[in-house]
Amino acid sequence: MSDAVLPSHREIRAEIDRLGLGLDASELHGSLCGYLCGGGQAEPRGWLDRLAIAEGAHGAHGEDSALERMFRISAEQLNDPDFGFELLLPDEDASLGQRADALLAWCRGFLGGFGLASGANPPLSAEAGEALDDLGRIAASQLSYDDPEADEDALAEIAEFVRVAAMLLHGDCVLGPRHRQRLH
Repeated sequence: MSDAVLPSHREIRAEIDRLGLGLDASELHGSLCGYLCGGGQAEPRGWLDRLAIAEGAHGAHGEDSALERMFRISAEQLNDPDFGFELLLPDEDASLGQRADALLAWCRGFLGGFGLASGANPPLSAEAGEALDDLGRIAASQLSYDDPEADEDALAEIAEFVRVAAMLLHGDCVLGPRHRQRLH
C-alpha cells in the first residue's frame, strides 16, 4: 500500500486560487484521476495543459508544489495493488453540503478527464460501463439533506462507490492493456 498522502483539499484550493484556475479542488482532482483512469499520459510535466485547464501553468508551480504532489500521489495510488486510492474531498470539519457538493464536482471532473483520455467509446467491461453510467448519474444528482446522520452514512457509501468505480475503470483502461502487452 502506498504510504503517500494526498495534499489537503485546502492546500490544493490555495494553489488553484494562486494560479487563478477558477475551479474546485475536488473537481480538479477528479479531472486528473479521470484522465489517468482513461489511459491519459501519466507524465507530470504539463498535465494541466493536457487537461485543457490552464495552458502554460506547468511553469507556474514547482516540482514539489501541491498540484505536482497531487499528480504524483494520485498516479501512485491508482497503481497501488492494495487499492490505496483516495478521493480529494474536504475534511470532516466541512459541512455535509460542502462535502457532498465536492463529491459531485469530483465526479463531474472525473467524467470530463476520462472522456478526454479514453475517447467516445472506450473498450469497457460490462461492470466498468455500468460504473461509468452510475458516475454520470451521481454527477448529475441534486442532493437534499433531511436526516444528518443517515445523510452522513449515505455520503460515505457514495464516496466509497465512486472510489471503487474509478479503480475499476483504471483497471479496464490502463492495467488491462498493460497486462495484455506483457503477455504478447
